[in-house]
Formats: sequence, C-alpha cells, structure tokens
Amino acid sequence: MRGCVVEHLRRLQVEKPVVFWAVVLLGFFVAFQLLLFVAGLLLGPFGLPAWAPIAVVLAGLVIVARRQQR
Repeated sequence: MRGCVVEHLRRLQVEKPVVFWAVVLLGFFVAFQLLLFVAGLLLGPFGLPAWAPIAVVLAGLVIVARRQQR
C-alpha cells in the first residue's frame, strides 16, 4: 500500500509539480495545525499564555531536527 502511494506521489511530482507542491504545503499546514491543537489541549489546564502551544511545538520540531542531524 505504501509503495503505491509513494509511486503515485512521484508520478504527480513529475507530471503536475504545481499540484504536488500544493498538496505538500496543505499537508504541512494541516499537520502543524493538528500539533497546535493537541498542544493546546494538553497545556490548556495549566493556564499558560496563548503563545505557549506554539513555543512547545516549535521547540519539539527543533529537537527533532537536531537529533536527525547527528
């Protein structure tokens, strides 16, 4: 199943690059919004400021990026 999806995405990237990058951008946007929503749910009861979920998500992304560089 996964190989089929990857093959379809590669074909889409070659045949219709604008659609491919629009799908990738939409995917990143939806994933980031979902992470913010989950962080907001987890941090909500602590009475932290509204920017706290954004800071937690960005810090988590930085930690993941640094670990992948090693």
